[in-house]
Amino acid sequence: MQKKLYVILSLLLVGAFVLSACGGAPAEEPAEEAAVKICEVTDAGGVDDKSFNASAWKGVQDAMADLGVEGKVLESQQQTDYEKNINAFLEEGCDLIVPVGFLLADATTAAAEANPDQNFAIVDVDWIGNENVANLAFQTDEAAFMAGYLAAALTQTGKVGTFGGIQIPTVTIFMDGYYYGVEYYNAQMGAAVEVLGWDPATETGLFTNNFESTDDGRNMGESLMDEGADIIMPVAGPVGLGTAAAIQERGNAWIIGVDADWTLTAPEYSDIVLTSVLKLIDAAVYDQAKRTVDGTFEGGVIVYTLADGGVGLAENGEIANIDAELAAELETIKAGIVDGSIPVSGE
Repeated sequence: MQKKLYVILSLLLVGAFVLSACGGAPAEEPAEEAAVKICEVTDAGGVDDKSFNASAWKGVQDAMADLGVEGKVLESQQQTDYEKNINAFLEEGCDLIVPVGFLLADATTAAAEANPDQNFAIVDVDWIGNENVANLAFQTDEAAFMAGYLAAALTQTGKVGTFGGIQIPTVTIFMDGYYYGVEYYNAQMGAAVEVLGWDPATETGLFTNNFESTDDGRNMGESLMDEGADIIMPVAGPVGLGTAAAIQERGNAWIIGVDADWTLTAPEYSDIVLTSVLKLIDAAVYDQAKRTVDGTFEGGVIVYTLADGGVGLAENGEIANIDAELAAELETIKAGIVDGSIPVSGE
């Protein structure tokens, strides 16, 4: 019996020595740090709009892949959802809330004022002054000016068209640039190409008053083609896909995409895409996600331009087949816009 007790005590002493040598009992694993959460609220176009909501979500997804953030999205079905969805993300404790679009400005402003410790990065707005709001704005009239010049150079009918979803500044800025690009071509070439669908002087034109109905886009496209337009730039999110379908069926016109490269986001229409006016929302959102991860987020207005590559013309589409002379003219125009010698406002 004594021998057994001796063995047991010896084993206990050896175990104590081993534990002591190893620093005592094993320490508990530290809890994993929670991933930074980036949360997008779409406008009524939805995350699959093949336009700016989808581009913003791509920016979130890229951040998920590269930076290890957690990404979430809430789709708004109607304008009354904007405040509700933002509030849902406030309750969830998102590190950065990304409202997408001009129409979410009021709800974002209210939420930012009520929650000064919550950071927001709103797309397509440039006037919210709260320190916790990054305003991501895009000088899309610069790229649309080039698209207008290109359209004027290639039209066979002497008429090109455009229309918008809702008459708000982030829509009409495209239409302004397009119009003045056509006017610049006319002035340089002694031409008389006509723009159907928008007059920046009177701020009157064609609008479907929504960003959802492809039927409205089809009807608008057919109407513009009936009037003689053979190149059309719809600035209406998914509505423009209806226009693309109408153009593809008739086979005698081109479409200019907006926001993203339509040969990639809507490849079924790549055969009738002239080019796309790019607004690199994905890169802007990714940048804000990175700043959130790095702790360098700052509120204020960030304007993306031709000079920094935040806007531009897609190289895919029929534009890839234009002659060298026209391509050189577009490069000269781009340089003139960047250095300020070519105003895009028509002045």
